[in-house]
Amino acid sequence: MPLSVIHHPGYTIELPASHPFPMQKFRVLREQLGIAKLAMPATWLTPEPIGSAALRRVHDQHYIKALLTDGLDRAAQRRSGFVWSEALVERVRLETGGTLLTVEAALATGLACNTAGGTHHAHADAASGYCLINDLAVAAAHALAMGWVERVLIVDCDVHQGDGTARLFTHEPNVFTFSMHAGRNFPARKAKSDLDIELPNGMEDAAYLNALASRLPGLLAAYQPDLVIYDAGVDVHHDDRLGYLALTSEGLCARDKYVLSVCREAGIPVAAVIGGGYDRDIVALAKRHAQLHIAAADVASKGGL
Repeated sequence: MPLSVIHHPGYTIELPASHPFPMQKFRVLREQLGIAKLAMPATWLTPEPIGSAALRRVHDQHYIKALLTDGLDRAAQRRSGFVWSEALVERVRLETGGTLLTVEAALATGLACNTAGGTHHAHADAASGYCLINDLAVAAAHALAMGWVERVLIVDCDVHQGDGTARLFTHEPNVFTFSMHAGRNFPARKAKSDLDIELPNGMEDAAYLNALASRLPGLLAAYQPDLVIYDAGVDVHHDDRLGYLALTSEGLCARDKYVLSVCREAGIPVAAVIGGGYDRDIVALAKRHAQLHIAAADVASKGGL
């Protein structure tokens, strides 16, 4: 069975050349995956924009109305990191729809990957850190509401804590939030996930993988989720300009293979998103993000689907 990969050209929009967010990485990632030697074929799926009803399951209705209708004031736009535009709103709705489609595909086949997603800093009533809608939370809440699953585990390996996700699910026992992040990085004020692992600056491959392996299998066994949503942020890489950790590209690949393999060996479907990654060399950055999809194809080819 081919690996389901979700992508939409609308993941990329035009931003000013001076803007720090690497918007072109989604387009270049698609190009890289088109030439990558995957261990098995990919089936490319195209998402639809997420509907407002799904957004309101986790986001405040007044915030959603303001986001969709150009009602965000300047302070809110500064906190988001973007100037509001209709193209931006369409983009984040497509990205969130993509993560939801990734969840659907994972539940149907066992494993699926988005070429975007991981906007874990978005809160119920506010954007933050380039995150306007919390796609992880929207997808998890929708899967629960539709009765597709009873328990969701969010494994967040982005270098930044998934503070928005943690706060959104503080009182939701059917979603377990696990964030493994640099302790001295953004956000300055951390939330309380169900499980937080704070890592010291400069941590390298072996120590990072040991920390992950010391927690993830036991967590899967104890919580027994029906679905894992995996945020595979590459801002843990030693060349990332916003991350304080020191993983190599080989370490990223080992991390992703480990997470996907452990979950699939336990029979748990995995919906994976690319998370954060910041580098002015867009091709190098896209190649880091492609490690997730390469790892997924490898796991799937060995019986992970």
